[in-house]
Amino acid sequence: MNKVRFIGLDVHADTIAAAVAEPSGEVRPLGVIPNRPESIRKLVKKLGAAESLQVCYEAGPTGYVVYWQLTALGVHCDVVAPTLVPTKAGDRVKTDRRDAMKLARSYRAGDLTPVWVPDAAHEALRDLVRAREAAKKDQLRARHRLGKFLLRRGQRPGTSMKAWTQQHLTWVKTVHCNHAAQEVTLLDYLHEVEHVADRIARLEKALNDAVKAAPERMRHVIEALQALRGIAQVSAATIVAEVGELSRFATPRQLMGYSGAVSSEHSSGERTQRGPITKTGNAHLRRIIIEAAWAYRHRPGIGATLRKRQATLSPAVNEIAWKAQHRLHARYRHLTMKGKCKQEAVTAVGRELLGFIWAIGMKAETQWDHKRSAAA
Repeated sequence: MNKVRFIGLDVHADTIAAAVAEPSGEVRPLGVIPNRPESIRKLVKKLGAAESLQVCYEAGPTGYVVYWQLTALGVHCDVVAPTLVPTKAGDRVKTDRRDAMKLARSYRAGDLTPVWVPDAAHEALRDLVRAREAAKKDQLRARHRLGKFLLRRGQRPGTSMKAWTQQHLTWVKTVHCNHAAQEVTLLDYLHEVEHVADRIARLEKALNDAVKAAPERMRHVIEALQALRGIAQVSAATIVAEVGELSRFATPRQLMGYSGAVSSEHSSGERTQRGPITKTGNAHLRRIIIEAAWAYRHRPGIGATLRKRQATLSPAVNEIAWKAQHRLHARYRHLTMKGKCKQEAVTAVGRELLGFIWAIGMKAETQWDHKRSAAA
């Protein structure tokens, strides 16, 4: 008889509500404990042998600290996707105790979807690439504030120039306002634009250093992904940080589903109806691959920058990247000629780009493993 006890935890910053689903079928609450290592240790000891316990909790702002604490105690733990936890349509009462019981019950039934838990190296790189992404969003907001301020005052450069270049910023510094209050506002907006630019430069330098210091296997995959058009070091590092080892996906279709870039579907009987992408997946990965997909609007070609990135890579990896250029550009042209708007066509191209990312990642990981085996 199966003696495994399934534990559901509703984790918050200061407290953890726990519930257990017994092998006999009973689901009962275990109370609320402080979110502290010693409290978790006491709970595990109270519930029995670590080998007979399986614990789950929802991914959230508390990160993976509880996961590492439980695995250190020898307890199997899964961090589950909160958006995929089954919810009854008529359930209008939500408490920590009920959430913990629902997790324990669904976990025992096998209805929960675990998420990938990054190791220390992947988590450190992911924190850095997300900090840069946040800085880029702040830069966009800062530029909008300054640009709209100048627009409201009718301030425009006398000659044609591209916005936010060094020439444009030099012109902005020559702008003066009639009122002291507006002058202070202008200087504050300008200072914020310059401050965010310095912040991004600092983060990109730190990201470059982090990639150099990353484990060799991870660095090998990051370098291989840069064979693809539209994917330089920042994009490649983001993909690896968000996905982890690409070999954990058995097929490219699984990676596409992980990104949330697959079409939604509502079909019944003989009727098949597909809609927009689900967006049920990693939003950071989805953003970076759709951003890279815009490069495939152009005809296949290898410029000086791409040729330099491919110079040290294996012919097999470069062959996959060249095949991607032909396939994805043809796909983009086919969709736009059918009347699809550019955004829809690029999204579809981005989804297929993930297939080539998977192929190159698998090739790079296999090459590295063979190299290590030969060296051993």
